[in-house]
Amino acid sequence: MLEQYDTFKPVLWQDEAVCLLDQRLLPHQHQYMYCRAVAEVAQAIRDMVVRGAPAIGITAAYGVALAARQRYAESAANWRDNIEADLQQLEAARPTAINLHWAIARMRGKLAGLDGDPFEVLLQEARTIHEQDIAANLKMGEFGASLIEPGSSVLTHCNAGALATGGHGTALGVIRSARADGKLDTVYADETRPWLQGARLTAWELLQDHIPVTLVAEGAAAWLMQQGKVQWVIVGSDRIVANGDVANKIGTYSLAVLARQHGVKFMVAAPTSTIDMAVSEGGAIPIEQRDPAELLACGGQRVAAEGATAWNPVFDVTPAELVDAIVTERGIIEQPNAEKMARHMGQHR
Repeated sequence: MLEQYDTFKPVLWQDEAVCLLDQRLLPHQHQYMYCRAVAEVAQAIRDMVVRGAPAIGITAAYGVALAARQRYAESAANWRDNIEADLQQLEAARPTAINLHWAIARMRGKLAGLDGDPFEVLLQEARTIHEQDIAANLKMGEFGASLIEPGSSVLTHCNAGALATGGHGTALGVIRSARADGKLDTVYADETRPWLQGARLTAWELLQDHIPVTLVAEGAAAWLMQQGKVQWVIVGSDRIVANGDVANKIGTYSLAVLARQHGVKFMVAAPTSTIDMAVSEGGAIPIEQRDPAELLACGGQRVAAEGATAWNPVFDVTPAELVDAIVTERGIIEQPNAEKMARHMGQHR
């Protein structure tokens, strides 16, 4: 039987606020943050209280509802003009994750036809985005699991689970579904430096659902593959572009190169809301750079020699030719390219 996707919830609408499980504190503390103003939502996204492209999009959608409530209360006549600054503040919070911009564009579209107090309509739209994400993850979990042979072991990177989505997860959704089908022997998780999402979040999340997980050091993947211990690398994505190139957490590209060298299959699981057909190839994806201090210190304690500097890109881009399958809620794109991506998204070339 498939494990429950909602053992915990990273994003909630509760007590008239956006309620976020603070992922900076996991696994040691299970604490929620309540955001009652749009500026607080944007700051929570920037500060990685909530992370993962789908979860960021859902959070932003609820943030738009909050902004509309506040702006309408301030001025029923001018709220449409005033809310634009709030939408731009949300959009600027994380530049690479396309789901953020997708969700705000969808909420903007809903704004266009509204008369009177917009709050309840926008809140319902945010809830719909949330529910649709969970449904999409359950579908892509089934599709992705169909590619995995019984007795397989997989390696995943960063956290692309329920914590990064509305529920169930993308990469971890595939892993959950394959586990329920009795196909998985072992799940390996990369540490995922410098925020250690694999060690802190993926390991914790899988254990909440009673799925055994083995943590591996960031540099151990090549040797793990060389030993024949992994048949699939399964990751999520923050943006997939029109030719099938994939932006994901830094370190994903190196895993794809290693997988190809060792004959290991490479799968990307992401909803169609993560696919950006307006960008032709991966070189045009904006790559977020974060504070060098994230690399120079760990847990607030400096570990690097004083005077050392750091280069801290948050994402990298994996070329489509290194991807064996992109899995969405619509199905499977094997050996993705521009023509297959367009067909999958219902666009004629």
